[in-house]
Amino acid sequence: MTRWLTPLLIALIVLLQYPLWFGDGGWLKLWSLRGEVARQQELNGKLRVRNETISAEVRDLKEARDAIEERARGELGMIRSDEAFVRIVPGQADDKADGN
Repeated sequence: MTRWLTPLLIALIVLLQYPLWFGDGGWLKLWSLRGEVARQQELNGKLRVRNETISAEVRDLKEARDAIEERARGELGMIRSDEAFVRIVPGQADDKADGN
């Protein structure tokens, strides 16, 4: 009797442990999901910083005329009617003088 009881109990323990380790809600799945959550939280943090930067820029553009003017000058090269636009482009003579 005890000869059959030990293997039967071992098989029963293995059958009961299998879903705990390898089932849908098991430990392996839990560890995997924890890794995914950590990666997603890192991505969310980066996106949160980006959104805050964009939000601050939008706020500046809505509230301050200076920000709009600065952006127009820097990105679009716009100038006022009473200003002169001067662009200095390094030439070959400047490169030779630098020793390049």
